[in-house]
Amino acid sequence: MQTRRETAYRIPFLFKPAVARKLLAYAGSLKDNPKAPLRGPTYRSIFALLYGLSLRVGEVSRLYLGDLDFERSLLVIRQTKFAKSRLVPFGPRMGELLKEYLQVRAKKHGLPVAEGPLFTFGGGRPIHPGTISQTFHALIPQLGLRVPQGVSPPRVHDLRHSFAVGTLLRWYRADIDPGTRLLHLTTFLGHVDPSSTAVYLTITPDLLQEANRRFERFAISAFQEVSA
Repeated sequence: MQTRRETAYRIPFLFKPAVARKLLAYAGSLKDNPKAPLRGPTYRSIFALLYGLSLRVGEVSRLYLGDLDFERSLLVIRQTKFAKSRLVPFGPRMGELLKEYLQVRAKKHGLPVAEGPLFTFGGGRPIHPGTISQTFHALIPQLGLRVPQGVSPPRVHDLRHSFAVGTLLRWYRADIDPGTRLLHLTTFLGHVDPSSTAVYLTITPDLLQEANRRFERFAISAFQEVSA
């Protein structure tokens, strides 16, 4: 029997905010074609949701207009990976981006119906997750990214991963114990338990540096208490 070849572990590519903004800018500049009108506004909104709200590609593809609640600033995510619905809050900037997209779409195609897909190029069909992934990979070369050694080439799912790691970094830098907030992140991401979320929290140089700083503060404080 042939044994499966073991490969070295490679960490996902993490999109920092500046790189993510560049991706959105390039997505927004995509030109229309006969089969895909409004490509720019559509893909800019899609990638903004994937990065800014850490949605799965399939979840974005399955969004319907009725899943948008601007009054409460909430998205209803249905048919998730674990067959459970969840509510995902969004901030004012995301709300404005989505409203802008809907206004542009309404001018082009007329007012959409609540039962229709949020992201579509016509025919009442949502944009397929595979098409979203293909567009993402077509944009990546334009970003001029340098992929560090030991890091996998960028994938569309890495936008979701980047959100999780970025959240942990912000907690460290705000002197918040991540252990006390991990369940919140688990709920936001739509995971069943925190152990699933922990997969996203890859030890990057930035995370390791922040963890070291936290330990140094703890060690100095402990030493001072013992010495007092």
